[in-house]
Amino acid sequence: MGSIRQNKIEGVIQEEMALFFQKNAREVCLGAMVSVTAVRVTADLSLAKCYLSVFAGPDKKVVVENIRQHTGKIRGEVGKRLKNMRKIPDLAFYIDDSMDYAAEIDSLLKKK
Repeated sequence: MGSIRQNKIEGVIQEEMALFFQKNAREVCLGAMVSVTAVRVTADLSLAKCYLSVFAGPDKKVVVENIRQHTGKIRGEVGKRLKNMRKIPDLAFYIDDSMDYAAEIDSLLKKK
């Protein structure tokens, strides 16, 4: 459980990244629809772990790898929006597979 400040920063980063992915879907997301499902910021605010769901496009791993290659650009755009922060956290991107996991469990339950 993070502090109130961490939670606010996580929310703002999540919103700003969602807007960035909407505007730059063709270039950064390779035409796929990318949703930022969660952002977790470390206690010292130096790293933000961003969990992404990828829909309707190329393979998820390819899309996330392309997003990782554009990390600097994404961090710069988020930093422009977060003017009141002294240091913008580094961004790390991960595939959020919770939806796939839930679908797998659901299919296993339906088999019985």
